Amino acid sequence: MKCIHVYIKGRVQGVFFRAETQRTARKLKLTGWVRNMPDGRVEALFEGENDNVDDMLNWCRIGPPAARVNEVLPAEESYTGEFRDFSIKY
Repeated sequence: MKCIHVYIKGRVQGVFFRAETQRTARKLKLTGWVRNMPDGRVEALFEGENDNVDDMLNWCRIGPPAARVNEVLPAEESYTGEFRDFSIKY
């Protein structure tokens, strides 16, 4: 099991990035959260099976069709298992 905390830069707000991240994470059976940052980035935390977290990171490098991802900055953290679902934070 793995936990990744990630910041995503580019045109990632106003393009359904959070909703599509949630949909994709749930499809991959991941838990955690995603939110918009005041500086225009998206921040997310993914927990789950190693391969599924890696697949999610690969998805983040592309995002939904209207997004233009410039940079993905992942950092591995300790897996906690504290989340029950994948949510959008406001």
